[in-house]
Amino acid sequence: MKLDRIYTRGGDTGMTSLGDGKRVSKSHTRIAAIGGFDEANAALGVALLHIEDSGVKALLSVVQNDLFDLGADICVPEREDAKKTPLRIAANQATALESETDRYNESLAPLTSFVLPGGSAASAHLHFEIGRAHV
Repeated sequence: MKLDRIYTRGGDTGMTSLGDGKRVSKSHTRIAAIGGFDEANAALGVALLHIEDSGVKALLSVVQNDLFDLGADICVPEREDAKKTPLRIAANQATALESETDRYNESLAPLTSFVLPGGSAASAHLHFEIGRAHV
């Protein structure tokens, strides 16, 4: 992909384009979802600045790429007459994330209370973003 410019001026009237060219309100559910994925991706980027474990960094980098793919998937509505196949999230992406989550959870003691934010800069950033996502 080559981007010549990062602005379009196409959203100045409160509308924006989906990946198939369809114009929708900037308050459209798809646009809100894409914005949420972008915020989560940014929070992961900030957290990654504070993580030294190479395995965790590699996993979170994969999650960042998957979030970007998810935004691209949501951006292009399904159409029978599509000229080319848009990027779609595959089941194996979810399965891989579930497997990694299970692997990390195996070494943890069972939770007996809620986890308070903090402990490290990375976990505090991730707690903050997860909390915002549920508002």
